[in-house]
Amino acid sequence: MVAVPGPRYRARVTTTRLFLIRHALVEPSARLTMYGTMDVGLCELALRQEAASYRWLAARLPAPARWLVTPLSRTRATAAAIFAAGYGEASLEIEPGLIEQDLGEWQGLPHEVFAERLRHRPHPFWSIGVDERPPGGESFSDVIGRVGPTLDRLVAENAGGDVVVVAHGGSIRAAVAHAMGVGGEPVLAFSIKNLSLTRIEKVGTDWRVAAVNEEPFTLPAEG
Repeated sequence: MVAVPGPRYRARVTTTRLFLIRHALVEPSARLTMYGTMDVGLCELALRQEAASYRWLAARLPAPARWLVTPLSRTRATAAAIFAAGYGEASLEIEPGLIEQDLGEWQGLPHEVFAERLRHRPHPFWSIGVDERPPGGESFSDVIGRVGPTLDRLVAENAGGDVVVVAHGGSIRAAVAHAMGVGGEPVLAFSIKNLSLTRIEKVGTDWRVAAVNEEPFTLPAEG
């Protein structure tokens, strides 16, 4: 009989955790357009109304952690609101590889005008198909191709640690696609809400999706 090594003899597996937060709701006029990588501001009213979400994130996120934002100010402003809600100050690094999908010449168009420019059927849960590339911009497949190597690099730089990223709906879906090893079509079915938390982990050599669109739990009002 051959003895099988027990758990204490197994090699220790390194787990690297990435906490991905979609930025807060943007200001009303921007929401009327396909703003993509335009640098638009946050909605001041929503910032006040969503105070509980910021407190939840401040308590939920790991500390210490490496914090990353994209070049767009809405991610920096969201991180600052989390810090102010109780997380405390942390240095922010800019990571261009996790920016939102670039819609090129169609960026900033009202939704109805944007829809008229499409050459292919849009995804049922997104305004543009997975492989449609606006003039001068990116397809969602391009975004996955950009985000994937960025995540691999971050894992290599932070092996065994925690990384918090304030990013965008498109780049977070792309991160889930990379972790799952699938194309863009299935992950666009995920709803990535503003201020929601998506968690992916690199466990040894394998990716794991720990949570998608995690939000604070609230009880319904009595009445």
